[in-house]
Amino acid sequence: MNYETTLSADEAMGGLEGRPGMSRGRKALIALAILAVLAAVYFMMSHGSGEAEFAPTGDELAPAVTVVAPGKTTIAGEIVATGTLAARREMPVGVVGEGGRVVSIPVEAGDWVSAGQVLAVIDRSVQSQQAVSSEAQIDVARADAQLAQANLDRALQLVERGFISQADIDRLTATRDAAAARVKVAEAQYRELLARNARLNIIAPASGLVLERNVEIGQVVSPGAGALFSIARGGEMEMLAQVGETDLAALSNGVTASVVPVGTNKAFEGQVWQIAPTINEQNRQGVVRIAMSYAPQLRPGGFATATISSGTLVAPMLPESAILSDEQGSYVYILGKDSKAERRRVETGMVTDSGIAVIEGLDGTEKVVLRAGGFLTDGETIRPVDADQAS
Repeated sequence: MNYETTLSADEAMGGLEGRPGMSRGRKALIALAILAVLAAVYFMMSHGSGEAEFAPTGDELAPAVTVVAPGKTTIAGEIVATGTLAARREMPVGVVGEGGRVVSIPVEAGDWVSAGQVLAVIDRSVQSQQAVSSEAQIDVARADAQLAQANLDRALQLVERGFISQADIDRLTATRDAAAARVKVAEAQYRELLARNARLNIIAPASGLVLERNVEIGQVVSPGAGALFSIARGGEMEMLAQVGETDLAALSNGVTASVVPVGTNKAFEGQVWQIAPTINEQNRQGVVRIAMSYAPQLRPGGFATATISSGTLVAPMLPESAILSDEQGSYVYILGKDSKAERRRVETGMVTDSGIAVIEGLDGTEKVVLRAGGFLTDGETIRPVDADQAS
């Protein structure tokens, strides 16, 4: 548009006046229009350099991104695991005696029992008669022993007169001693029968909660019949949580856990009391045993979810949108010199509801791109906007 216009208003008017048949009023309107065009051309020529004032600068072309300095946060570590509920110490109770026909079962599954309480009674009619017979044998043996002692006493009186030889005294002494020994044998046999009869009753070895009853009245049981009852000692329960081998390294005995059984929203407090010394080769997991007190909602065999405390960590915390990943691992974009986007490799740690902990690569003072990092390139100029201002 850098050109000159030499046409004056008088020349334009002169050209109009030279035209025949045009009225003076119409000539005036045309002259005003020509003057307006000339004024517009003069304005454009005189202000042509002002176009640069409206051209966008390089900074205005740079993308605006939200950045934040995360600092460092104390993060309570948590490991979420699933598993099954079980009795912490399950005691199978079966036949310890001869067995026989069950005549009475005074307990049911779900009952609390004390140590030594009878769980089932087995018919002992035959064994009782055997005990009576054995007791009678004791009386017989004692009578024989008394007779042998009396014979010996009389022989000792006669030996002084010479009517009994010393050999006869020795024989009678041996007879007396044998009779006394038979008394002891009879008494031992009787006590053995009483002990056997006592073992016919199936009793609780310790106090606890009856979990299973696998016997009915009239059933004939024997020592090989398996467990007739199952008791949770003290009613104590536990959860067998399946934890990955990486998370196992962050746990220790004594840490607390919150267990929520399936079918309820109620959480039960527990404590890790044992960590598996081995890892399953198929699923690469180990068992963490969480001890809990008895509660009706804790049913062995049920499924549950546990949230286990794994200590605390002081590290920068970033939202998931700020952390990117590729085949080499995780990385973020930070604000570098001259407002350049700088790619930084990081190592992530705990994942919580508040974000992801960065345990390596950041000290918390950097300004990290919160979003749109996937659209940036390393060294690209950006226009940073603080997160506080953006909100």
